[in-house]
Amino acid sequence: MFVLSFPAMAFATNCFVIARALGEECLVVDPGIGVVDTLRQVFDEHRLRPAAVILTHGHLDHVYSVTPVCRSGGAAFLPAYIHDDDRYRLTNPVSTLGPDLREMFEQEFGPAHKWQEPEDIRTLTDGQQLTIAGIDLGVLLAPGHTEGSVMFGIDAVPDGVPDELDRTMITGDVVFAGSIGRTDLPGGDDRAMQRSLRDVVLPLPDSTLLLTGHGPATTMKRERAVNPFLRGLAG
Repeated sequence: MFVLSFPAMAFATNCFVIARALGEECLVVDPGIGVVDTLRQVFDEHRLRPAAVILTHGHLDHVYSVTPVCRSGGAAFLPAYIHDDDRYRLTNPVSTLGPDLREMFEQEFGPAHKWQEPEDIRTLTDGQQLTIAGIDLGVLLAPGHTEGSVMFGIDAVPDGVPDELDRTMITGDVVFAGSIGRTDLPGGDDRAMQRSLRDVVLPLPDSTLLLTGHGPATTMKRERAVNPFLRGLAG
């Protein structure tokens, strides 16, 4: 499996491009701020054809470029997938920011009225199984950072990953290397996050590669051992 990631221009949000192999269709995960030109270069360099955008949640730093990316599919608009509980955020993600963050964002990137939601939005449910671009995805609802935060599981790993890893989980802002997503933004819920960490994240096998929404990739084995938020739950 081919996986390429790069940080967006703001908030260091990881954008992922995933395909079975070079020269095939691909998925775009969480296209954040200022990623469109880089994505075009990635598509051209690796002969990839975008098939869909999948979103781990609806925060602005993860969805800012979803509409232009969905319009890059030629004659047909690419679908954007998001959990039903975060669907409302695509109406205008700037409006879901707190006042201070909204003012800061609009000073940097312009007024909210420029936002346009994707033409083809498809909602996800917990436990749903999808096959897009030849890649089988499992959807795990893990609220807490937002109401509709999800993780995407793939029963494969990127080329070149060590043999002890046999599964990939795209975690969004649920869990990071050594940390977890914040719960103090609108729609966040600390109790829901604790349940998600206990019931959704902790049961993942140690052989799972975690591709996180910010920061470096990690593994479930490592996070089980060193992540203080998970160690506290395990204890």
